Amino acid sequence: MPQTPEEEESLGSLVAQASSHISSLVRSEIELAKAEFRFDAKRVGMAGGLFAAAAFMAHLCLILASFTIAYALAQVMPTWLAFLIVTVFYLLVAGLLVFIGIRRLKGLAGMKRTARSIKGLKEIATPDEQAPPALDPDREPVTRDGT
Repeated sequence: MPQTPEEEESLGSLVAQASSHISSLVRSEIELAKAEFRFDAKRVGMAGGLFAAAAFMAHLCLILASFTIAYALAQVMPTWLAFLIVTVFYLLVAGLLVFIGIRRLKGLAGMKRTARSIKGLKEIATPDEQAPPALDPDREPVTRDGT
């Protein structure tokens, strides 16, 4: 049995329903992303705190190990010389780490691919104004007043 026009939904109401459903779907997805982010942020914060505590403990161990090495060296040489040797060793290691870090920074290329991509998007978004696209070269352009 065919439906009457009153029973059939209009195209406008179908589009409105689809738009409403899409809008609620997007809102739901955003809320899900927020909830997941909050959960992950808490876990990352806790892990970061634990890593910081471990780093602090490792730093204390390094200090104690340094004293142990200095006192062991002090058994065969003057105490001041033993501590000086340990200090110079750490200064050399720190200098080496700075040198390696500077070399790594000099090797950075920047964001060349991103800049090239954005430049390409800019060229697409702003086409040349001198040459408007024409479908038919024999056809004259239409003005606003229709002439």
